[in-house]
Amino acid sequence: MAHILIVDDSPTDAKVLSGMIERAGHRVSTAASAEAGISLARSQRPDLIIMDVIMPGINGFQATRSLSRDPDTSSIPVIIVTTKGMDTDRTWGLRQGAKDFIVKPVHEKDLIDRIHTLLPN
Repeated sequence: MAHILIVDDSPTDAKVLSGMIERAGHRVSTAASAEAGISLARSQRPDLIIMDVIMPGINGFQATRSLSRDPDTSSIPVIIVTTKGMDTDRTWGLRQGAKDFIVKPVHEKDLIDRIHTLLPN
């Protein structure tokens, strides 16, 4: 069982994603802002982070960049899960340090397969 942190300002999206991940047998923590997500990532050291992009304050791209450049959190894989579906968004997200990029709406099997690909063995 892995510990996965979901960073998403939408309570509905966070609940849907949590349900998918919990059904796959993993433990979930949530943060409703990028700032809270960065703080939780540093204190809880999750095995993987699911990051939304469009949030008030720091956006998900900025948070991903911050986490990937911090020696304490740089080893935690980030999957960006967003409504932003342009190729440039995907490219930019991966340049910020994300290991994968999924466009909402998320299909449960696809999400879980990608999570399992990135989780440490």
